[in-house]
Amino acid sequence: MAVILPNAALTVYALPHPWERDANGVPVPPNPNVRPTPRGTWPGSIIEQLDGSWSMRLDPGAWPVEPGDTITDETGRSWTLTSARNHAVPGCSDADYVQATATLNPPEVP
Repeated sequence: MAVILPNAALTVYALPHPWERDANGVPVPPNPNVRPTPRGTWPGSIIEQLDGSWSMRLDPGAWPVEPGDTITDETGRSWTLTSARNHAVPGCSDADYVQATATLNPPEVP
């Protein structure tokens, strides 16, 4: 197993999940102009991929996170999660982590 060491302090801004529903039962996303309260800041890893997406490793304390949640680092960069998965290693909680992919806000233009 490869170990990915932390290279950033990552702050999680998690939206309320599940979203509220309108009178027809359709999920209504929260106001995009209002950032949720930060859940916490943890050491983590973020690496840009060849396709322009970003691969993240978050501390398990950040779980649960969902697509649409925002992650920021200490430099002020911001990403929106596109997927997230909790990895729990049986018998070795020190190796637990959250694997996520994200897009940079705003995206880099070549």
